[in-house]
Amino acid sequence: MPQKDGQTGGQTDAQAGAQSGAQTGAGPFENAGRTVDEHMSDFGERFEQEVRRVITYLNNQVVPEVRENGSKALRVAAGQLTRLADHLESRRGN
Repeated sequence: MPQKDGQTGGQTDAQAGAQSGAQTGAGPFENAGRTVDEHMSDFGERFEQEVRRVITYLNNQVVPEVRENGSKALRVAAGQLTRLADHLESRRGN
């Protein structure tokens, strides 16, 4: 009969679980391993979903922005390089 303190018939829940595991042929470590496997499986699925979501975001939002701003940055850099080349040529001519 269960008691208020989480014990059954003088046994703790862990002892009762170990005995029930022994009756089914699975020890407490095997049961714990199954629980960990279930949690890791759930985590793996959630992780894969998040990775897919991040990749979709990068492809749809970040990449187009980088392409647009990247070409602008290259044009600005090209202008600066042209000015630098002009400056170097004018110094060489003196």
